[in-house]
Order: sequence, then C-alpha cells, then structure tokens
Amino acid sequence: MIIFINGSINSGKSTISKLLSQKIEKPAVVEIDSLSEFIEWMPIEESVPINLENAVAVIRNFAKRNFNVIVPYPLSQKNYDYMVKKLKDVEEKIFVFTLNPKLEAILKNRGERKLNDWERKRIEYHYAKGINSPSFGIIIDNTNQIPEETMNIIFNKL
Repeated sequence: MIIFINGSINSGKSTISKLLSQKIEKPAVVEIDSLSEFIEWMPIEESVPINLENAVAVIRNFAKRNFNVIVPYPLSQKNYDYMVKKLKDVEEKIFVFTLNPKLEAILKNRGERKLNDWERKRIEYHYAKGINSPSFGIIIDNTNQIPEETMNIIFNKL
C-alpha cells in the first residue's frame, strides 16, 4: 500500500510516519523533502516538480517490491493529482491522510522543533492554500492528540 501523510510544516507528518513505520510490515518512508537536498540551491517553485517526479520513481520502486510506502509531504490539489496520475497503474491501494492541527497550535514550537520565520510564513501559506483541508483523503484534527493517538487512527483505517 501507499500511504500519503499530508499536512503543513509542523503538523506531525514525520513523527506520525516514523510511528506508523514501526507498526506496519515492510515499511519504506519516502521523505520527499530529503530529495530537495540534492538541489538546495534551486528555488522551491522550480524544485518541487523535480522532487515529485523523483518521488514517484522511488515510490514505484518500493511498491513493486511489495513495500508499504509511507510518504509524508504537504500536497496541494495539483500535486496530489500529479502523484495519483503517475501512480495509477501501480497495483497498490493508495491512502491519503491529512493532519490538520489548528493554525494557532501549528504556529507554536511543538516537541523538539523550533520554527523559524520562513517556516511560520510557509505554514500560513499552506493554510491559506488549503493544504490542511483538501478535497481528498481523510482529514484528522490532531491539535489535542498525542502522536500515538493520531498514528492509531490512521493505522485502524488501513
């Protein structure tokens, strides 16, 4: 199966993905943001399409080897449509879960993470664009949940 964990910066995507990877068999966590490190010098608007194309190749490679692929990444409608189109012939069920903590909560430092100004602005941009409340998948308000609770909600829907 392919599991997208959608949401803005600081919503808990990486934490939930890590917890989920400890609970499901044969997990492969594909951090699309890690792919951007190869081209850090490139403006984000230019690097995102390349990162998504590379992510599709990595996801396909793991899926054809029967890994359960977990993909934490903020998906806009456009990027979701692209990923689904490029993965439509993969014979794996695709799940999408969006973490949607309240804006006031996500703008605060949560856990070990200390947000910088760019990240706070990017979170506000994501919320204005609707990444936290898309028309696809299952939306989870994880404002008052510990990560294990959120992970269990997701796990029970797989």
